[in-house]
Amino acid sequence: QVQLVESGGGLVQPGGSLRLSCAASGSIFSAYAMGWYRQAPGKQRELVARVTSGGGNTNYADSVKGRFTISRDNAKNTVYLQMNSLKPEDTAVYYCNVRRGYISSSSLTAGYWGQGTQVTVSS
Repeated sequence: QVQLVESGGGLVQPGGSLRLSCAASGSIFSAYAMGWYRQAPGKQRELVARVTSGGGNTNYADSVKGRFTISRDNAKNTVYLQMNSLKPEDTAVYYCNVRRGYISSSSLTAGYWGQGTQVTVSS
């Protein structure tokens, strides 16, 4: 069993930065791939970023490329999402997800999920 707890969300002005953290517990966390997903009001949940279990392969949604960075520290059982140059359209609830590597990130229900943390970008 895996538990995920996100933190680091909040209110920030456009152009600002936030760093989200996801603290994980569970004996098989280091073997999982990880993704950050978000859901904005009135919109479908979408994949933001993902990283493989070893941290060597990352992918990003086109809308966040060059602004967001995903990383993980397996020794600390923690994954991060550094968000820079934030835009109002980044406003959403951000969810941490971990899953076995052979399960595609396109699945919006697979694996384990955190409770979500609110990110609001507004002037």
